[in-house]
Amino acid sequence: MPRTITKTAWYPHPPARVWLALTDADALARWLMPNDFRPALGHTFTLRTEPAPGFDGVVHCEVLELDEPRAMTWRWRGGPVDTQVRFELEPEREGTRLRLTQSGFEGLPARMVSLILARGWAKMFAGSLPRELERSARASA
Repeated sequence: MPRTITKTAWYPHPPARVWLALTDADALARWLMPNDFRPALGHTFTLRTEPAPGFDGVVHCEVLELDEPRAMTWRWRGGPVDTQVRFELEPEREGTRLRLTQSGFEGLPARMVSLILARGWAKMFAGSLPRELERSARASA
């Protein structure tokens, strides 16, 4: 059975600010990875990070769904991984709940990579993404 990663976080920012952090290439580079992302259905793009054994450091992605400002889905391929990443935003009192689901980790190599990615998503959701949201809030004040 394929493995799925799920991460949920609440941020004290409006959905529009969280959406911008997910869809602006410069913002994505600050909290996720350098990229050539554009928020357009069908757009193919890459995310770049440090290479590792069995991985050249390039994640090949495609925008599969774009429902501003509620949901976005990417195809995410790199190394032994061919998955989908879905971001869902839900407005809540005084903020936004963000849920990430990365699904489709099939086979032992992909399942092993999923453990590394799960730690990475947790670190970003608790550290680099909140810092980017705060930076954006200060810039718009």
